[in-house]
Amino acid sequence: MLFTYLLLLVGFAILIKGADFLVTGASSTAKKYGISNLTIGLTVVAFGTSMPELIVSLLAALNGETDASFGNVIGSNNFNLLFIIGIAGIIFPLVVQNNTVKYEIPISMLAAAILFLLVNDQNLWGSERNVLSRLDSIILLLLFAGFIVYVYKTMTRTSDLGQGEKIKIYSIPVSLGLIGLGLAMLIGGGKLVVDNAILVAHHFGLSEKLIGLTILAAGTSLPELATSAVAAYRKNADIAIGNVVGSNIFNIFFILGITGLVRPISYNVLLNFDIYVLLVSTIILIIFMVTLNRQKVDRWEAAILLISYIAYVILLIQMD
Repeated sequence: MLFTYLLLLVGFAILIKGADFLVTGASSTAKKYGISNLTIGLTVVAFGTSMPELIVSLLAALNGETDASFGNVIGSNNFNLLFIIGIAGIIFPLVVQNNTVKYEIPISMLAAAILFLLVNDQNLWGSERNVLSRLDSIILLLLFAGFIVYVYKTMTRTSDLGQGEKIKIYSIPVSLGLIGLGLAMLIGGGKLVVDNAILVAHHFGLSEKLIGLTILAAGTSLPELATSAVAAYRKNADIAIGNVVGSNIFNIFFILGITGLVRPISYNVLLNFDIYVLLVSTIILIIFMVTLNRQKVDRWEAAILLISYIAYVILLIQMD
């Protein structure tokens, strides 16, 4: 069993470094063409740091571990919103773009609401079972395409708030090499993580749902945590917030869209509780940003988010 733990840790390490290579190469390429930090955070960085979730959820679905597949995505979104923004906001209060408050965060909340409507087939639509079908997945992917169009149209209307960290620009061959190496490491690391996390869950009698919502969710969100924490430390709130919000949108629209398109996945209604947590948490974040210091998450507000995540995990363990 010790070897299983070792492989799980190695898998996470490979995932994190692979995401780092991918983000570095892609950010360099994007910055070379004058794209703003917020746009990079919402797209390139969000996509790169969400690749572990994609690989893990897809492999879990292909292995028939559907609770782990859904739990990984929903759990990652809760981890991103409560834990990562909590940590980043404690490191440095986060001042964000007006567009982020008005559009991007509400879009992430809409994504969670749409997922709820699509997968609760029995209660809402009278179907025989709850499943994310290929049609549902196509809807998610079309919405993802719409989000990308929105980002593209707003690229020229956003500016960087402060200097933040300078993104290093590499030559195109080096950037592409980093992207390719990152993707390869993500696939290999993802395989190690899924296989060994499921072994750990079975060994301790934990449900696939719990392992997906906690271990897999936190593990695959480590790239987002590292990226946002470093960005906050370097006072680049656009990357810190854009990475989290963009990742949450990517996770639902793109990752579940791709996963369900490859293989329709059954949905466990017990996960509805976790979607409710995600919706309420997003509303609280919006309230924080439109009251008191507008468009800003202060340290005390970030602390509330962090404490809320700890309470959420404790409740999950008690409910399992």
